[in-house]
Amino acid sequence: MVPGKDARLSSDREAERLEFLKAAGLADAERHPLPGDASTRRYERLMTPGGVSLMLMDQAPAAESVICRPGMTPEQRLAAGWNATARLSAGRIEAFAGVAAYLRSLGLSAPDILALDAPRGLAVLEDFGDGLFARVIGAGQDETPLYLGAIEALARLHEETPPASLDGHGLSWPLLDYDATALQGGADLFVDWMPKLVPSLNFDEAARAEWAAVWAPHVARGAAGASVLAHRDYHAENLIWLPGRTGAARVGMIDFQDAVLAHPSWDLHSLLQDARRDVPAEIEAQALNRYFELRPDINREAFMVDYAALAALNEARILGIFARLVARDGKPRYRAFMPRMWRHLEQNLKRPELAQVAAWLDRHVPQETRT
Repeated sequence: MVPGKDARLSSDREAERLEFLKAAGLADAERHPLPGDASTRRYERLMTPGGVSLMLMDQAPAAESVICRPGMTPEQRLAAGWNATARLSAGRIEAFAGVAAYLRSLGLSAPDILALDAPRGLAVLEDFGDGLFARVIGAGQDETPLYLGAIEALARLHEETPPASLDGHGLSWPLLDYDATALQGGADLFVDWMPKLVPSLNFDEAARAEWAAVWAPHVARGAAGASVLAHRDYHAENLIWLPGRTGAARVGMIDFQDAVLAHPSWDLHSLLQDARRDVPAEIEAQALNRYFELRPDINREAFMVDYAALAALNEARILGIFARLVARDGKPRYRAFMPRMWRHLEQNLKRPELAQVAAWLDRHVPQETRT
């Protein structure tokens, strides 16, 4: 876009924010923008004249491509682009409202929504404060109780079979399956974008076909096991410690607008094989033990096969996302996270069930490029 058009769009969006805040009775609130992330979403902390802290969530629908609609075929989704293929909800505020209502109905901590304008993609939320797991752990708090609390919240979530449609604030949002199209679409980000970052890599049609083939059994198991609501971005920078609450409610959840019906291992490996911070191996083991204690009917051996396979797929997906952020979007800071993801991926690929994936990487991705 030309600079003049960018400025005009920004000005128009600000006018919408001001109109929304006025309608919500918050025209006089102080506004403090928060740092952005890899998404098109932005947040501001609002401070009312009475000293109440709230959050403004801004997710302009026009900033994202076509979302996945129920009934779309795989071919239609692939033709519609990334969101319809694999992200599904495209971060829509209607999805956030539905997921928030469902989480709160289970006694879990999702922000209350105080004002909402879904067509414009604006909402005022309860402010859970600054106690992000990553921040309080960095300040010296013992991380073990936080991770075990996050496991308790997941176990509570996984006790329930979610409805096909999530309803909240007068809106209804379909809970879409994290199916084979979405899982393979995520894995394919690796072969799509790594060569853009590392020009020495070249995946021809035969290599790409083999890539899909080695993932196929794991994709099928992941899709078949989709049975719980998955936050899908469940990690230390999206969880807030709320020590004034009890039990699973001590874990405040945010940024869950991409939630899907998925395999129950998905949020576990997102939490315990984090892209942005190192989780000690002993905490991963302790957390998994706690999960199986809380869900004793699960076949642990079979579950852990899927845990490793879907974690590996997710790590390939995230490596592709980081490559795209660096190569296309000019965000070099994401390169620093890539060595950690390679370590996680290579550890998971030691399992015999993933031998074919490991062999593909050994043939096509030299060790010196795995950084």
